Amino acid sequence: MADPNTDAHPREPLYFDARLTPHRSLSQRGFLVLMIAVCAVSFAAGLAFYLAGAWPVVGFLGLDVALIYIAFRISYRRARAYETLRLSRNNLLVEHVNHWGEKRTWRFQPYWLQVLLEEEAAGDSRLVLRSHGQSLEIAVFLPPAERSQLARTLRAALAQVRTACAPCRPCAPTSA
Repeated sequence: MADPNTDAHPREPLYFDARLTPHRSLSQRGFLVLMIAVCAVSFAAGLAFYLAGAWPVVGFLGLDVALIYIAFRISYRRARAYETLRLSRNNLLVEHVNHWGEKRTWRFQPYWLQVLLEEEAAGDSRLVLRSHGQSLEIAVFLPPAERSQLARTLRAALAQVRTACAPCRPCAPTSA
């Protein structure tokens, strides 16, 4: 891996360019509808308990609403994380931005890069980039089927780069 603080040359053609984001099935509007429904059910149940004389239950129902709200807000914050993969002739640039906005960058030379899909016993998998004794797991938040598709697509793009690089072989080792 090379210097993680420099960007790829802006005019280099890209063979692969992808932004990977965690999937969240509930939209902001859906979240609003869900919270209104939860509040309505909690209010109705709380009113029934209050009228029955069990007024302390109302506080716990309010706590449930607050905890559901906080859990969804945390989930939406975590959805801000993403990874960007950009493959050019000279390097594969991997940028990982966490949910706080902190960015880390890795750079791999495409000629030597291995894309490994490591299958695990529970049906899960890990997508690992490996080169020169260093490795990086990517697409952690994607489901296994999407990781597998990403591995196939990335391997095909790497083969295309290596084929394009074949006539001049600037990346290949020289024989003595």
